[in-house]
Amino acid sequence: MSVTIAIITQKGGVGKTTTVNALAASFRKMKKKVLCVDMDPQGNLSFSTGAENEESLTIFDALLGNARADECIQETDICDVIPSNILLTGAELEFTGRNREYVLRNVLGEAEDDYDVILIDSPPGLGFLTINALSACNYVIIPMLPDIFSLQGLVQVLDTIDMVKKATNPKLKIMGILINRYNKFSKLHRESLGTAEMIAKNYELPVFKTHIHKSERLSEAQSLQLNIFDYCPRNSGVRDFYKVAEEIMKNLSTKK
Repeated sequence: MSVTIAIITQKGGVGKTTTVNALAASFRKMKKKVLCVDMDPQGNLSFSTGAENEESLTIFDALLGNARADECIQETDICDVIPSNILLTGAELEFTGRNREYVLRNVLGEAEDDYDVILIDSPPGLGFLTINALSACNYVIIPMLPDIFSLQGLVQVLDTIDMVKKATNPKLKIMGILINRYNKFSKLHRESLGTAEMIAKNYELPVFKTHIHKSERLSEAQSLQLNIFDYCPRNSGVRDFYKVAEEIMKNLSTKK
């Protein structure tokens, strides 16, 4: 039985897809069987992992019921992936009936026994696709930058999670808030981190002890579709993400 973790944000550009990619590589280095599900119509995760998403079956096919989950899975050097492409933007128009929030959960039910960890890369924003991701997962990770705009979006994300818990997924838990591209020498970053921790305390939420330092090498690895542990294993950002993966596994072990 796998654990399913959705990575969600209210806005783009906060390192969401980087987080999914790097955590997948980290879990795989730990010898875990990992499946990534690209729920973002931009398909950035599909590209960064080296999955083919133009001529192949995608998550949209699985959601429509035109293919089984296992028929959509591709093996890459980073992890197994169910890719997506721009066609996924039409998902909200396709599903208008009752129980439409559970479509992804039903799809993943076909694959969960084959993996230790399933990571869902949801699109920025809090619409239909993100609601499906939250309804299908056990835990959610909220990546954010140490700036005022991410802080503003954080409260909206928390409100959406609360709504989903009440409506479709009462067992949903927040694994933690993850600070990306952190510079400890920046006064703004330190102040923003303090504010995020204050908000988290008010909501009784955890913040990951490890903050991800900004690293161009992580972006390079993704653009080259390479596993970060092959491309830049000694990079500080890579080490940070591995520590976060260790935090996650430690948290999961204590919750059993």
